[in-house]
Amino acid sequence: MRKDVRILLVGEPKVGKTSLIMSLVSEEFPDVVPYRAEEITIPADVTPERVPTHIVDYSDAEQTDEQLFQEIAKANVICIVYSVNNKKSIEKVTSYWIPLITENTDKDSRVPLILVGNKSDLVDHSSMETILPIMNQYCEIETCVECSAKNLKNISELFYYAQKAVLHPTGPLYCPEKKDMKPLCVKALTRIFKVSDLDNDGILNDNELNFFQRTCFNTPLEPQALEDVKNVVRKNLIDGVFDNGLTLKGFLFLHTLFIQRGRHETTWTVLRRFGYDDDLELNQDYLFPPLKIPPDCTTELNHNAYLFLQSVFDKHDKDRDCALSPEELKDLFDIFPYMPWGPDVNNTVCTNDEGWITYQGYLSQWTLTTYLDVQRCLEYLGYLGYSIVAEQESQAAGITVTRDKKIDLQKKQTQRSVFQCNIFGDIASGKSGFLQGFLGRNLMRQKTIKEEHKSYYAISTTYVYGQEKYLLLHEVFPDFEYLSDADLACDIVCLVYDVSNPYSFEYCTKVFKQYFMDSKTPCMMIAAKSDLPEVKQAYGCSPLEFCRRHKMPPPQSFTCNTTAEPCRDIYTKLTTMAMHPHARLRCMCTCNRCTFCLCQNFLNSELLQTVRAKLYAVVLRRQLSQADLTSSTFWLRASVGASVFAVLGFAMYRALLKTR
Repeated sequence: MRKDVRILLVGEPKVGKTSLIMSLVSEEFPDVVPYRAEEITIPADVTPERVPTHIVDYSDAEQTDEQLFQEIAKANVICIVYSVNNKKSIEKVTSYWIPLITENTDKDSRVPLILVGNKSDLVDHSSMETILPIMNQYCEIETCVECSAKNLKNISELFYYAQKAVLHPTGPLYCPEKKDMKPLCVKALTRIFKVSDLDNDGILNDNELNFFQRTCFNTPLEPQALEDVKNVVRKNLIDGVFDNGLTLKGFLFLHTLFIQRGRHETTWTVLRRFGYDDDLELNQDYLFPPLKIPPDCTTELNHNAYLFLQSVFDKHDKDRDCALSPEELKDLFDIFPYMPWGPDVNNTVCTNDEGWITYQGYLSQWTLTTYLDVQRCLEYLGYLGYSIVAEQESQAAGITVTRDKKIDLQKKQTQRSVFQCNIFGDIASGKSGFLQGFLGRNLMRQKTIKEEHKSYYAISTTYVYGQEKYLLLHEVFPDFEYLSDADLACDIVCLVYDVSNPYSFEYCTKVFKQYFMDSKTPCMMIAAKSDLPEVKQAYGCSPLEFCRRHKMPPPQSFTCNTTAEPCRDIYTKLTTMAMHPHARLRCMCTCNRCTFCLCQNFLNSELLQTVRAKLYAVVLRRQLSQADLTSSTFWLRASVGASVFAVLGFAMYRALLKTR
């Protein structure tokens, strides 16, 4: 909505333009009328629409044609004043003023016109019979008001209609010739209907209508008023009401009726609540609300946003197979101005056997968009009506900005849920296979992927110590001389080499030494295509020795040439290393069988925490209370704790001895 309104009054001399302005301001007819009134600004709290209003007068005795043209260009609405007792002033409306205004305004932005018949106190008849054909001829004429500056008749109404013509224009909504709404208006209202149809059954039931009413007008409809609305639609439209709910045709009919009866402010209130501007385009402030993201911070969807997206998925998954078919996906994005997901998305997230995006894949794609391009995510959530349905101030309420990664490293813990792993490797080293393996696709399924549908990203969930995390894999183009900051910004680096190619490993060593040897980013070496015979790498040392020298985990074998889905353990290790970059451990798995996992379970046990707290108290106080000395439970816990520490020490000693 506009922040202010500028009204210009034009017309023949002596028709009462200045008198109208002065009568409005002083609320009485002036004894002395100047040639021209100075520009007047009416404060927002005085006007019905709560918008500051500037009223500008014109006088050919004091102003040039050039000044008139400038005022016409600046005006938001123009009132053409004529005298109801002067036929010549009426004729001038069509012969002079409307053509003059048309010539000096932009063709793409039509300025609304108000015809004002002044001096109605001097005649007993109305001029509307003469004016109606003019109104039908020119669609830019919003309305006609007959008034009297002397009797103060319809003065405030005149300026109210002028305001209304700017703030709630009829032009973008309705075509008088066709007596129907314009296509852009129909398109906008169709989106609003589909967003409000929370169960996607094609009708607005009573609960959905009341939700819509509260959203737009801050008050629900009484049951009788709701029934009256539906009865009006029933009488005028056969298929406007179905199963006691309002159909799309009925919804559009109601708004057509509002506009035809001069209540187009009702339609504009609905449109603006759902983010539309005066041109019936979604407002940029609505689509892209402000969101501050400090350096080294990432963006994730919060719990409320995931719940909303889950409801959108359930709404369109009509066959309840936990996957979106192409038709269901098209229906979901029908309210978007374009199709946001291309064929590459099916090779970025998990799909079912038919190639349809699963529920997990659907949420994964939204997570990827939020992480890589949060502005695009805000835009998409805006199209879906997140702020409306979730009753939030804007889409930004669904985004969590994580804390600085440096703080995570200092505190040695993180609350993040999404971790990025950049994949480096020479051409044909197996990077793409590693990405697709994460999505559960073996070599046979990967061969069916078309080259033009190939994706350089893959995202899915892994579980680290019972916590669900998203791992985002990104294949970096193999040109290490020109790696950008975006290529290097990640939580963990994956260096992939082909065990059957003797020159494949050397590329990984060059990338590591040039970019990651002195960084704090953890790295892991992947021995891809492990199903093929391994050859000696043409490098100064073996991959295992290289990893030992640089304190990296040993190379992890991987192959996607399997009959079933490739093993996912390696992806869990990557996520664990990304979550704990400070932990330089040989084993980073979650098997609950190895030394590392057993140590973690022991250290996190309630028994060990209790014993440690008691021992700390003893060391700090250097004395024991009488209750502790006589407590058999305390001595039992102390002895068990000592035994646990002994077992842990022996296990760690064996582990270190084995690695050496």
